[in-house]
Amino acid sequence: MDLFSSETTKNILPFDGVTNYHGIVLDKNQLDFFYKKLLTTIQWKNDEALIFGKIIITKRKVAWYGYKEFSYTYSGITKTALLFTEELLILKKIVEKESGETYNSCLLNLYHSGSEGMAYHSDSEKMLKKDGAIASLSLGAERKFSFKHKENKKRVDIVLENGSLLVMKTGTQTNWLHRLPPTKKINSPRINLTFRTIER
Repeated sequence: MDLFSSETTKNILPFDGVTNYHGIVLDKNQLDFFYKKLLTTIQWKNDEALIFGKIIITKRKVAWYGYKEFSYTYSGITKTALLFTEELLILKKIVEKESGETYNSCLLNLYHSGSEGMAYHSDSEKMLKKDGAIASLSLGAERKFSFKHKENKKRVDIVLENGSLLVMKTGTQTNWLHRLPPTKKINSPRINLTFRTIER
């Protein structure tokens, strides 16, 4: 297991993928403003997943935004995007400048505490741009984030700091799984914004 907590854009994956950790990209005033604004103005809804024919409703809440009303299907459930808010457009511009990539949509997750997480998966839905960058911006509680290689099970862990940016690119979704492991040590919320590109 490798554990990273650094402010560098070095590729954190040892092989078969490019994932760059950019460290903290927002200042304290921005962090406070956007965290409170997103927490109270985003149209959060409990996430749903279709598992073995049953719809499971999670404690974690999600929201889906874009330039237009994209339809996005994952875990067997189709969602339609709301139009970007002013705050999301500002954050998208910051993320695009830092990552050198462009995005047309954003999937947001709200984890109320460390008890809520995400199981191993890869973001490989057909409507996503093939090998396109997915930029993950974290606000709120620091959480560990894990990668596991699909074949040899090599694992890489990283601590995602408040205001930090992680960009998953070429080969990452094809060769690696990632997850947000639950923890009893965290009692405060985390907002995660994943900017991505939908191709129609």
